[in-house]
Amino acid sequence: MSDALVEIDDLKVHFPIKSGLLFDRTVGHVYAVDGVSLKVRRGETYGLVGESGCGKSTLGRGLLRLVEPTSGTITFDGTDVRSLKGEEMRLFRRRIQMVFQDPLASLDPRQSVESLLVEGLKAHGLHKDKAAMRTRLRSTLDSVGLPASALNRYPHEFSGGQRQRIGIARALVLGPELIVADEPVSALDVSIQAQVVNLLGDLQDSLGLTYLVIAHDLAVVRHISDTIGVMYLGSLVEEADGDQLYERPLHPYTRALLSAVPIPDPQVEDRRERILLVGDLPSPAAPPSGCRFRTRCPWSQSRCVEERPELRVFDDSGQRVACHFAEEILDGSLRMHEVRAEIVRPGQDTPPEIGAGLIPT
Repeated sequence: MSDALVEIDDLKVHFPIKSGLLFDRTVGHVYAVDGVSLKVRRGETYGLVGESGCGKSTLGRGLLRLVEPTSGTITFDGTDVRSLKGEEMRLFRRRIQMVFQDPLASLDPRQSVESLLVEGLKAHGLHKDKAAMRTRLRSTLDSVGLPASALNRYPHEFSGGQRQRIGIARALVLGPELIVADEPVSALDVSIQAQVVNLLGDLQDSLGLTYLVIAHDLAVVRHISDTIGVMYLGSLVEEADGDQLYERPLHPYTRALLSAVPIPDPQVEDRRERILLVGDLPSPAAPPSGCRFRTRCPWSQSRCVEERPELRVFDDSGQRVACHFAEEILDGSLRMHEVRAEIVRPGQDTPPEIGAGLIPT
């Protein structure tokens, strides 16, 4: 029996581009997710990272079918999720819940915390025993570090970190097996982020939860993830165990992302080499031919224009990478085209006109 709770195979989510006044004509598509395959093992955390617009949030919503996938398969604990219809899908969603990025926007300001939590219980017929329901609500709030008195208050009466705890409680109250956390700490103060991350870890240990954590902060992902996948323009370009990805990044995009993460040691920070990508992110409505990253890749070759690389197993470690020349880049035998990247070497100041806003930190 496979230890994978979730298996996604060649998932695609394409949004049509419409044109016309009287008749809508489809003149193109936005390739938000374009052929992603991954597995999330039971009881573990899968971290999905990438810059804004790469399709990671759409992938999470496609998993829950909040947006309908164009093609591909989604298997959850042996069940084909895409084959579920109507009431079957509604009941199945109890097993998969989502924590949204902005806690204030995802909570109805007109509803009290009790009403927000009870809404899900009512949808699944778990509200009939009033005493048991109240006990469940209090227990859920206690598990996320909120007092029972919070049930009678409204979202605007809480801080950002407390609102995110309410969002987590809303997901937990149904007893799910998988939680998709979409940027769970990006809208919070830095001082609060660690508390929420630690809370997610404690809940996983006590409840046996499985997480798909979507984020752009590589430091947060490293802290909580067992496996990390890197997305670029709708595709998964690298996947590895948490520590391994940081010790040996194989894909040029992963190397650039990691080189942009600040290290809290001035001596190490001054000695390391940084890769600052040149050029804008291509439009997902017109992705480049061949390798999606080739227009910004400092190691691209003619083969990258003609052939799209498959996500392949690199070695016995199980690390996967979608790059034709990962071996040559790793051993240094392939020269870098510095016209496509500004290399900041030890002791050199970052050129502001090149480094500003090109790589998320």
